Amino acid sequence: MNKAIHKRVAVLGLGKMGGILLEALLREKILSPESVVGSDSDSERARLLGERLGISVTTDNAKAVEQADLILICVKPNVVKELVEEISPQISSDQLLISIAASVPTHYIEAALDAEIPVVRAMPNTPCVVGYGMTGLSKGRFADESHLDITRALFEAVGITITLDEKHMDAVTGLSASGPAFVYVILESLGEAGVKVGLPREAANLLAAQTVRGAAQVVLETGDHPALLKDAVTTPGGCTVEGLMELEEGKLRLTLIKAVVKATRRAKELLLAN
Repeated sequence: MNKAIHKRVAVLGLGKMGGILLEALLREKILSPESVVGSDSDSERARLLGERLGISVTTDNAKAVEQADLILICVKPNVVKELVEEISPQISSDQLLISIAASVPTHYIEAALDAEIPVVRAMPNTPCVVGYGMTGLSKGRFADESHLDITRALFEAVGITITLDEKHMDAVTGLSASGPAFVYVILESLGEAGVKVGLPREAANLLAAQTVRGAAQVVLETGDHPALLKDAVTTPGGCTVEGLMELEEGKLRLTLIKAVVKATRRAKELLLAN
């Protein structure tokens, strides 16, 4: 059973990922609406989300963090420095900042704060919305294991977490944060293939989605390497080997590897690009 976190939380940025994460945490009763303040530069978006989720909202970031124990930074990378400098007069060492801003290292936030404030970097993905998220975590210079424990409690309520050295966080962005989009392309293609061979579209999409879900669950539960599991499905001279040969000819494996490499490279450039 998920365990509620009895802390006051400020969520700065109520856009796509911030909104998904907040809604999931409230739905799972990890956070209570009365303990949350949301802030967004778009007053109408803040108002609508506040009404729907029953939380207090504001457009004033400094006001939002005044009484908060936890501060979730959910804004785009190019505005992180401005936001942190705005709230820094209200921040003290007994607060914890958790940033989900892609490409922004903890030392960048620490420098903007100009104080010994604990910062944890988190990189979740959109399947958090249905409780199947994957979140990479790394701690900053002034954060300790207790800060990581609090952060894990938040993100494990909506999926799985992994703690890594911060040097790996851009790769996490390229693989698991961007990865759902790559999987959706695969799912779309499998569905289209099903239609091509005569299946009704709805049936084809269901068959494709549950197949991908099931295959992933087998990897998670058995811990077996995907190559071994692939071989277990493939009988000599059978149907599967014919399909696998076509995938190899089409360079699907190489294309997926290149997609993750390119996304990771972009993650490394994102902060500088803005």
